[in-house]
Amino acid sequence: MNALVGLMVQVMLPLSLLVAAGGWWAARMGEGRDADVLRAQLNRLVLYVFYPAILFAVAASTPISLDLLTVPFLVGVGTLANGALLYMLLWKTRLGKNLHDTTRAAIMLGGMFGNTFNVGAPVLEFFFGNGAMRYAIFNDMFMTMPFVWTLGVWIATRLGSHAEGERPDVLRTVLMMPPIWAFVLGLGAQYTGLAYPPLVQAARFIGQAAIPVIIFVLGMTIPWRRLVPRTEILVASGVKLLVAPLLVWALVLLVSDTPNEAQRASLVECATPTFMTSLLLAERFKIDAAASALLIGWSTLLFWLSLPLLMGLGLFG
Repeated sequence: MNALVGLMVQVMLPLSLLVAAGGWWAARMGEGRDADVLRAQLNRLVLYVFYPAILFAVAASTPISLDLLTVPFLVGVGTLANGALLYMLLWKTRLGKNLHDTTRAAIMLGGMFGNTFNVGAPVLEFFFGNGAMRYAIFNDMFMTMPFVWTLGVWIATRLGSHAEGERPDVLRTVLMMPPIWAFVLGLGAQYTGLAYPPLVQAARFIGQAAIPVIIFVLGMTIPWRRLVPRTEILVASGVKLLVAPLLVWALVLLVSDTPNEAQRASLVECATPTFMTSLLLAERFKIDAAASALLIGWSTLLFWLSLPLLMGLGLFG
């Protein structure tokens, strides 16, 4: 009970306040170009400044180990399992019978990939202490980004919009992302012995703004006035929040009676709500952005219930 109270007060309360502040700010601005411009500018600030800074700091100070790499591997297994299940539910059952392919693809993407850094990192640090953010960052670099810009783009363009000409040059897109270069530079600095501690600390200080800013943007993104509980959205939220962590937990228990910290960290990452990039992908590749935003909203709200449930089942220690 004490751990649950601590989780609510130390993690869920500040996240809730930031989401609420973002929602209030969006309502105050009203729907229109000004709100869209603000969201875009804040997203750009995180992508080009705050997120690369924390990536550099962690990569420059965290040796790569087999334990660390088990996190993206296990989260990848959970991601693929969610994708397979959602494909069956949305294309092969009555659940998706009356849905357009653009809606099915948007829901499938949102049900596969979680908000593993912005939501996952604070939860990881609550359970496993300072430095546990490294699990979220290495998962982003070795699982989320490669999967999103290969499998995710394929789902959006082939299963969703069916637009042959819309597929980007994946390698060029990835290589133009500042977070990739910040991570590579951090690893290079570490393994060449050129990591300058004051610079690493400065980058870590700057990067601390990434999570508060993006959680505020999350609050702006949720369509509060149109948060209708559609069946397919609630089912996809349940798959995202429960299926992957329970499946990966079962797999971990098959190979280990006492899961280690990295294995438990992968369960936290699997349990996170839908990532915000799903909305950006939906808008870019002309699939159902409204369904994507709705799934982000419902999975985020239901995460406040699913995380304590999974904690009570003993998944996190």
